[in-house]
Amino acid sequence: MKPSRFKLHPLLARLLQALPVAFMVIILNFFLLKSVPGDLADVIAGEAGAATPEFMAQLRSQFGSDQPLMIQFFSYLKNVLSFDLGWSFRYSESVTQLIAERLSSTLLLMGVALLIAVMLGTMLGVIAAVTRRTVVERFIGLIATLGFAMPVFWLGLMVVVVFTVKLGWLPSSGDSTMGADLSGFARFWDVTRHLLMPAGCLAFSYLALYIRLMQESVRGVALQDFVRTARAKGCSRFRLIWRHIIPNALLPVVTLTGLQFGAMLSGSVTIETVFAWPGLGQLALSAVSTRDVNLLLGILFVTSLFVVVVNLLTELVHAALDPRSRSGGHL
Repeated sequence: MKPSRFKLHPLLARLLQALPVAFMVIILNFFLLKSVPGDLADVIAGEAGAATPEFMAQLRSQFGSDQPLMIQFFSYLKNVLSFDLGWSFRYSESVTQLIAERLSSTLLLMGVALLIAVMLGTMLGVIAAVTRRTVVERFIGLIATLGFAMPVFWLGLMVVVVFTVKLGWLPSSGDSTMGADLSGFARFWDVTRHLLMPAGCLAFSYLALYIRLMQESVRGVALQDFVRTARAKGCSRFRLIWRHIIPNALLPVVTLTGLQFGAMLSGSVTIETVFAWPGLGQLALSAVSTRDVNLLLGILFVTSLFVVVVNLLTELVHAALDPRSRSGGHL
């Protein structure tokens, strides 16, 4: 009789697997940033026009950058484990507070853009797959080609020219109207108007991926034996596509969505710059230009943690949709 093997709950097992990844992210972020020449003291000295060695040494002592590298690392690690991301000497504010103020704006932008890209891309991919060799498929293919070829910053500038400068329909910057004390539906509509262009541009840059992926996935599933069996039993074309093909074709889309979350975080930096969207991208750009290492480390840690969590959730959703993945794919 074989001894029983202890099995962890799938969620707990994946959380334990994610811990080493999070720890490696902390190490890599810290040492990569510390390897870059220059610090906040150099920036302050440059802005002042000149600085004495004594003043520079005083600044580095205040910022803690004069200590040995390993002491700085263990101090940073201790702070992270106690949920303290440090102090931004540039903004004279807690890094945690700064990130919390901007995080909701970035998540709103990314969430809406991802929702548009996934839903519209999936729908267009299905339409292109079931209308082969038609004008509709060629038109959808043209949209996908433009999505691959068009730089997101150029698209952002063009929509500003058209919808703000020429037509005057939408605001070109910010996430709300400055100085406007709005509430209820008026507040919702104001934020929506500010969100339409940045979220639309960010979504369009990823739309092509979902169109192509869903199109090929639908065509691949349509060749499976269970589809032929359903067709032979007299299943209608609509029911065949809606009930049998689309649910199975969505699995690669779920996987891609998890993988694209990290890429969309980096892509949002460009969009936030073009539209002056007050999110983490703008804050990270400011931290880089001013050598605010504590703030940049905090942003990298939080965003990396989000990517790890999203990939973990993606695995769980994939396992729920495809029971075969729970057993490692064994029959």
